[in-house]
Amino acid sequence: MPTFPPDDPDVLALTGVGVVAGGKDLIRDVDWRVRRGERWVVLGPNGAGKSTLLHVAAAYRLPTRGVARVLGSRLGRIDMRDLRRRIGYTSAELERRLDGRLLVRDAVLTGRDAMLTRWRPRDCPAATARAEALLEELGLSGLAGRLLASLSEGERRRVHLARSLVAEPELLLVDEPAAGLDIAGREHLVALLERLAASDLSAAVFVTHHLEEVPPGFTHALLLRDGRVVAQGPLDESLTAEPLSACFGLPLIVHREEGRYWARRAGSPVPG
Repeated sequence: MPTFPPDDPDVLALTGVGVVAGGKDLIRDVDWRVRRGERWVVLGPNGAGKSTLLHVAAAYRLPTRGVARVLGSRLGRIDMRDLRRRIGYTSAELERRLDGRLLVRDAVLTGRDAMLTRWRPRDCPAATARAEALLEELGLSGLAGRLLASLSEGERRRVHLARSLVAEPELLLVDEPAAGLDIAGREHLVALLERLAASDLSAAVFVTHHLEEVPPGFTHALLLRDGRVVAQGPLDESLTAEPLSACFGLPLIVHREEGRYWARRAGSPVPG
């Protein structure tokens, strides 16, 4: 059950948030609220600041400017390590840092304490049972005893998703999990995210730069370009031609069918 204040509707609240690195603004003047029950997708071109934004939301980076509150606590005024244990977070950076010599089951269990080091499953049978249940749910039960480094890219992505869920997080943050996957791998992940959207998570945020990866069941979108917010709000308002064209710097025509979105350049022929 959530442990942040029950009368606070904001799972995540950023006010005037900016991040500067090497004299460059990575994100600027971001105002953003993620409330209980909402499922957000963050979209934008390469270099828009999406991963930086999620790094702040995951309590791995303090903002240079502004105020960031996560699960009722202001970043900079709380032990970030304690806060991370309440957040399920997966990203390419974390994937690279996790030891490939770990068994798949043990790799999932490192998420219990938001650590990237070895974890002894005998220390907590209940956590081990949850890890094995998640692996089965994600179609990986037969791989629990394999080395993480021996898996395919798609299989590793699912392992990291299981890792982000093992501690039953109050907030789930998923950064471009389909990057580098083929069509089958991408569609499998989209289906998994659709199931997660229907779960009892307090809130979830999914980052991508591909419109076709937006899972059914997600409710809101935040569009970024050059570190600034272009648009935000319910999907039927923000995932339309005008804001998406401004976000990607290209005139687009947007299609929606059975809860999925596609876009093509205006004036280009329709495939088929």
